[in-house]
Amino acid sequence: MNRPGTGGRLSAGDRSHSDRLDRHPSPGRRRTLAATGAFLPLAPFILLALLVRATWPPLFRLDIAVTGALHRYALDHPAWVRLMGGWTNVFAPGPLRIATGAVAAWLLLRQAPRPALVRSGAPSRGAKAELWAPALWVATTMAGGGLLGVLIKLLVGRHRPELLNPVARASGLSFPSGHALNATLAAGVVLLVFLPFTRDRWPLRWALWTVAVLVAVVTGFSRIALGVHWTSDVVGGWLLGLAVLAATTAAFRTWRTRAGHRPASVVREGIEPELAEPGPEGTPR
Repeated sequence: MNRPGTGGRLSAGDRSHSDRLDRHPSPGRRRTLAATGAFLPLAPFILLALLVRATWPPLFRLDIAVTGALHRYALDHPAWVRLMGGWTNVFAPGPLRIATGAVAAWLLLRQAPRPALVRSGAPSRGAKAELWAPALWVATTMAGGGLLGVLIKLLVGRHRPELLNPVARASGLSFPSGHALNATLAAGVVLLVFLPFTRDRWPLRWALWTVAVLVAVVTGFSRIALGVHWTSDVVGGWLLGLAVLAATTAAFRTWRTRAGHRPASVVREGIEPELAEPGPEGTPR
């Protein structure tokens, strides 16, 4: 209800209070937003998986057309095959897991407690326990997403393309693409871990986002270009990777809120904005 004499406008104090409410939504609202964000990529993935499992004719025809066109191009361009083969080997699940494992180890080596914890006088044991959280998020995202991908492959049971004169070979089931899934997970992990270091550096932030998107997109595309996955396999890998990232990030944000940390914008500040803050003595952590 408007106050008399304000003409329907909020006072400065009211506006300040309203801004604080907008910036810091209630825990229930945050949980609802987090659940919605996690469900957005999961819903189309579930639909796609059902269509693949049912061999929906329009989707099957689209997969055949794209694979056929790219295979004909690959047969006529050996250099293209070498480029795609090199890319798919560099950004295979194995190397990506090693890279993200190194990121998790780097997070664990940052032993100095966060400045906020030092100022608040939090027990050193609690501060050390919180240092495990970002590394645990990295490990959970990569391991959980990878295991989920394997399980869904078994449930869907789709076979890979069988082409005359194949330019590459791969074993195992097809949906979803493990390369696309793990590239999405790894790119998202690295992006959200290092975003705090791009604060007030827009070119660096855009560069980090661009590299993350390129790694996920080109890795997935390389699997179609080499004829070892259908297009829907790769799209499924991307969607599942985004869903896993959204779910684990939402869980991490919930933990941060319960631990008393301020809400953070993940797309701008990453999962742990405090990572970029100096240590207690002014030295980088």
